[in-house]
Amino acid sequence: MTDQTIAPSAGGPEEARPIARRTLHDEVVTRIRDMITEGQLAPGSRVHEGQLGAALGISRTPLREALKFLAREGLIELVPSRGAIVRRFSPKDVQDMLTVLATLEAEAGRLACAHASDADIAAVADLHARMMAFYASGNRLEYFKLNQAIHTAIVRLSGNAVLADIHETLQSRLKRIRFLGNQEPTKWNEAVAEHEEMIAALSQRQPDRLAEVLARHMHNSWERVKNTLP
Repeated sequence: MTDQTIAPSAGGPEEARPIARRTLHDEVVTRIRDMITEGQLAPGSRVHEGQLGAALGISRTPLREALKFLAREGLIELVPSRGAIVRRFSPKDVQDMLTVLATLEAEAGRLACAHASDADIAAVADLHARMMAFYASGNRLEYFKLNQAIHTAIVRLSGNAVLADIHETLQSRLKRIRFLGNQEPTKWNEAVAEHEEMIAALSQRQPDRLAEVLARHMHNSWERVKNTLP
């Protein structure tokens, strides 16, 4: 286990503006979650509160609140006398979570085809088009963020809030690992092809086809990431 050192950003501070405490909380949670996804906070590393707080420009109180929230999500472990540790998932943990996601997304796809409006579907198709532009330019991080937004959007179109809550938790835990799954060009190409199938099935309101490709995409995600796990 190693301490994780975070260097402050080289850029200047954002323009000052009034910000609600809840908005600050959300922003800090998102920033730390992104740092875990991108590997700036590595699995198994201890979060140094002083350094991280200085890097984010916040005091320890909102930082600790954010770490507690991420602990409830399962991304952080709060260990007595050691502090916050970035959680390390075993290969079985990852495979089990992807199996559950396959089931959740398949059901969400069926429900989305039945309940989504034409405008809802057009909005997902727009996310896909934007994602493909990042794919064409080789911008893997921005591609990945829109990729995750598409999965979230389809699940939300199911209209099932319980399903969406469980999906959000599992998707958050797997972001770093799934991000690694697109490192090789061949694997990235395969994932993109599956996304094209998803959008076609959703646009044509084909519930069984969409359910199948969403489940297959999750099962293939395991094949793409399993060799990246310790």
